[in-house]
Amino acid sequence: MERVPKGVYTKEFKEEAVKLVTEAGLSVPEVGRRLSLGKSTIEYWVRQARKGSLSDNHGKTSVTAEEMEVNRLRRENAELKMERDILKNRPKGIRLSL
Repeated sequence: MERVPKGVYTKEFKEEAVKLVTEAGLSVPEVGRRLSLGKSTIEYWVRQARKGSLSDNHGKTSVTAEEMEVNRLRRENAELKMERDILKNRPKGIRLSL
């Protein structure tokens, strides 16, 4: 499975993600799914925002929208490959019920 590069997000992006949790009332896992981010990342940003120390990435370059989309598609592709391999390697006698 390919390793997806670590995302570097702008302060504005982080603030919008935090607003989805704090103001829009969405759950942390739901925001994570919508933004294709890990639950722990969103939780960390919310904690940092509550402390007032949510900041940029300390001089790191920010991720463009295209890079974010590529990373999301890579994660999705890896998941689909894993599902395909599971189905391909199932025992012969087992039928799929849809």
